[in-house]
Amino acid sequence: MTLLSHPSYFLHPIPCIDVTDYVVGDIQGCFDPLMSLLEKVNFNPSQDTLIAAGDLVNRGPKSLETIRYCKELGSAFKMVLGNHDLHLLAIAHGVKRPTPKDTIRDILEAPDAGDLIDWLQQQPLMLSINQYTIVHAGIPPQWTLAEALSLANEVCTTLRSHRAQTYFEHMYGNQPATWSDSLTGTERLRSITNSLTRMRFCAEDGTLDLETKDAFKAPYPFCPWFSHKSRKTRHNDVIFGHWASLEGRDCGEHLFPLDTGCVWGGPLRIMNLDNRRYIHYP
Repeated sequence: MTLLSHPSYFLHPIPCIDVTDYVVGDIQGCFDPLMSLLEKVNFNPSQDTLIAAGDLVNRGPKSLETIRYCKELGSAFKMVLGNHDLHLLAIAHGVKRPTPKDTIRDILEAPDAGDLIDWLQQQPLMLSINQYTIVHAGIPPQWTLAEALSLANEVCTTLRSHRAQTYFEHMYGNQPATWSDSLTGTERLRSITNSLTRMRFCAEDGTLDLETKDAFKAPYPFCPWFSHKSRKTRHNDVIFGHWASLEGRDCGEHLFPLDTGCVWGGPLRIMNLDNRRYIHYP
């Protein structure tokens, strides 16, 4: 019996034939809230699509169930990679050891671990769906949408190649803090990865502060990436997660924050792309 055929995972179909795209915030192994939220919106995998804004796994109690369920949704599921997803991949590649806070050992020890890791490693860092762009952390103010998508693809191409091992060996670190088109090799890939999966605060030129997490304590001269008036994607609809301390607050026009800190005791948020409505559980 697969997860999708298990009665406790099978969700009630809606009585109409409307097709809906839903984007969910950071799940981080909070499988039971995810199931409850999908039931609340009458998610039907035979006609709807679930999109995750990164961080499927880690810190929550059921990372294995979460990644298996999402994988088994097949074409009804899409995602972008978050920093915790990349951390799992790095551990699977043997370049890091799990920390006491990590809750991914059950994935690594599962009989289908190889298939799950291979599937996760094929996922992108950014998605464009209709007028929406989905990214885990955000888009640096100095990048256009086209530039960000192109740079994200550089990392994805590496992840899907024989260079993936080298990428993971050099993925960790906060430098270079400032992006430059002249960056090459592992430094270039690390800078792109940090911007798209770890960024919260940055300066107007895109220089990253990767230490501060509190949404209300921006160290000078940094501010939230989306607050810069010169941000080149300010007219693009950007859906993002990663920043639980924002608590889903309104970040301005064209911005849709989805991480409401489920793994820390907050609700899990999902967004209906048809009507831009947020739904929460609990």
